[in-house]
Amino acid sequence: MAQVQILATLATKAHEADYLAQHLSALGVSYELVDISLDTQGVVLDGDAKRHAMEAAAQKAQVQVEIGHDHGCEVVVGIGGGTGGEIVLQIMRAMPVTFPKVLCSTLPFDPRFAVADNSIILVPTLADVSGLNAMLREALENTALMAAGLCKKNRKGELLDIKPSVGMTALGATEGAVRPLIDRFRDQGRETTVFHSNGFGGAAFSRFAKAGAFDAIIDLTPHELTRIHVAGVHVPMPDRFSAGGDLPRIVLPGAMNFIGLGQKNLMPEHYLSRPHYEHSSLFTHVKLTHDEMVHVTQQLADSLNRLPGPCTVIVPMGGFSHQDRPGGEIEDPSLREVCAETFEKTLNAIPVTRIDAHLFAPEVTTTIIDTLAGLSG
Repeated sequence: MAQVQILATLATKAHEADYLAQHLSALGVSYELVDISLDTQGVVLDGDAKRHAMEAAAQKAQVQVEIGHDHGCEVVVGIGGGTGGEIVLQIMRAMPVTFPKVLCSTLPFDPRFAVADNSIILVPTLADVSGLNAMLREALENTALMAAGLCKKNRKGELLDIKPSVGMTALGATEGAVRPLIDRFRDQGRETTVFHSNGFGGAAFSRFAKAGAFDAIIDLTPHELTRIHVAGVHVPMPDRFSAGGDLPRIVLPGAMNFIGLGQKNLMPEHYLSRPHYEHSSLFTHVKLTHDEMVHVTQQLADSLNRLPGPCTVIVPMGGFSHQDRPGGEIEDPSLREVCAETFEKTLNAIPVTRIDAHLFAPEVTTTIIDTLAGLSG
């Protein structure tokens, strides 16, 4: 069986696929072409008809990919623009999370929605995949070299030194609390796996939690609540706050005090009228209102109340993020009080511990470590 499977709409990308195949052969790598062309019967398709044809092409190719995987295929590579790229991603997302997968594409869409919970290497072509040219040949050659290198990997789709770790959530706005926890767990000989709670990383967190990758969870940054229930981009993640529900879990309201939005000059005026700050040139954080804080806290409490495993909520009354502190751009002690009170009213048998300190304070770190030890014991 071939070492590499090449996914491409051969009806329109045959020359590009052949160029990639020639480079793989020159590198001593065997390949198989997998056609993902639409069966259009010569008709230009749009709307539902095109979506159905794309689904049919993906399902047909998926069978061939699964056969290749079962017979020792080592890497799957896709070439595509909009339609082809979408079909390739659908096929790749159905494969094991860490199996080597490479998409060479113009990326005419936001790829984060497709790669949020699956490991896919993206190679931007910059120029369209529409006829060979110097720029596209360079991208395809790089793709061939990547695929050849991945073929040298002994573990195909398997993680190195698998052992359960502490699953954690973080953002730049809560990094000051995350790093001390990583260090403390390392001192205990425990591993941590941290996920970026930015509307996309939570999907990967959920997937790994369901796969049994964790032995405990510290949801220090449930910021994605504000994206799901107020505003902000995110992928669907219906089990973000319930996956791994039987594990010992500690929840803190890290970064629950703001909405994560985009560039300031692209934001609606009604958000700019609120307290806000530019986290970077691409992201602006806008403070929640009291009503919004009540809503997201209730949503989180409802999810936690349904967990079968042990859980504790810790509320650092000195601040929830790096700009929620004395002199911070979105400091608001009353917002923290709203959060704590809502937890206390809404949670059933889950204890709520208030700490008169900022999220980053050493006493909060110590409380998390000690509380987790109690839950795990």
